[in-house]
Amino acid sequence: MSHLLEVKNLQTHFPTRAGLVKAVDGVSFYLDEGELLGLVGESGCGKSITALSIMRLISPPGKIVGGEILFNGENLLTLSEERMRAIRGDDIAMIFQDPMTSLNPVYTVGEQIAEALRLHRNLSRRDARAGAIEAMKEVAVPDPARRANDYPHQLSGGMRQRVMIAMALACDPKLLVADEPTTALDVTIQAQILELLDELRKTRRLAVLLITHDLGVVAEVADHVAVMYTGRIVEESPVEELFARPKHPYTDGLLRSVPRLTAAHVAKVERLATIEGTVPKPTNLPPGCHFAPRCSHRLPRCTEGERIPLYDLEGGVRVRCVLYDLAAAVAADSQTERTQGNAAQ
Repeated sequence: MSHLLEVKNLQTHFPTRAGLVKAVDGVSFYLDEGELLGLVGESGCGKSITALSIMRLISPPGKIVGGEILFNGENLLTLSEERMRAIRGDDIAMIFQDPMTSLNPVYTVGEQIAEALRLHRNLSRRDARAGAIEAMKEVAVPDPARRANDYPHQLSGGMRQRVMIAMALACDPKLLVADEPTTALDVTIQAQILELLDELRKTRRLAVLLITHDLGVVAEVADHVAVMYTGRIVEESPVEELFARPKHPYTDGLLRSVPRLTAAHVAKVERLATIEGTVPKPTNLPPGCHFAPRCSHRLPRCTEGERIPLYDLEGGVRVRCVLYDLAAAVAADSQTERTQGNAAQ
């Protein structure tokens, strides 16, 4: 079965004076039409570099050194720059964390949305402006015909982010890459933007790759979650399973460190759980499991130097932890037995 987007063993490296930084180190995941995948991890884990690699927007000295990015069956890494420019903004769109750095301050927001339509749809100026107003209306910008004449500085943060979403969706893309789209917004506006993204992907059958460090955001809208740590995915899971039964010690630590406001926890005066230690330097990563120095479940095998694989568990869960080596083997055996049983019938 082919997926809309399939990232296979993606590797993006940055040579620095201190040594080679493997910002994205063998990342693989897939995304289907109408699905929202949350890519989660703390700052510096490689989430945004993964997104920029998909868009082929990595600046030198950074370089994609390995892997495949298949979109609709086409490998984006082998396309010409001209073909990639045609796909970028048309079939694949991206919205960024801070709309003020993405919008041009000297053009009205209507002109900026219309430019994308003229570029990718070859529309006349009048039709492109009408399309821009329609796109602003779809993302619930009030009085879009008047607001289209505003400059970015005349809009609030939430409105600017809506304009960015309108610009991204104006050409009706199949995939939207959203890099921390709600970080700079207050909580109520954040909820509105998330609701808008969720609604648009359902009505348009839009695939969304949502990059965030906020687990609350993921719980709200994601179907699947991939958790990243030091350039690698350490756990992949359906969202309900991840929050109910996190498998990797890092995911478990992240979830335990989130403050809870349920009655059971309010009564107790206790410190928030923390993950011991610090994230290792990207130029000096530990052998074996990168999380091992901070892990309370560490085994000798974790630090032996060999790369820990992603183990497949039941229910579409994959986890990069030796604690699940046996569980993965049992799941594989039971899958084989079921297959053989079906074949016998």
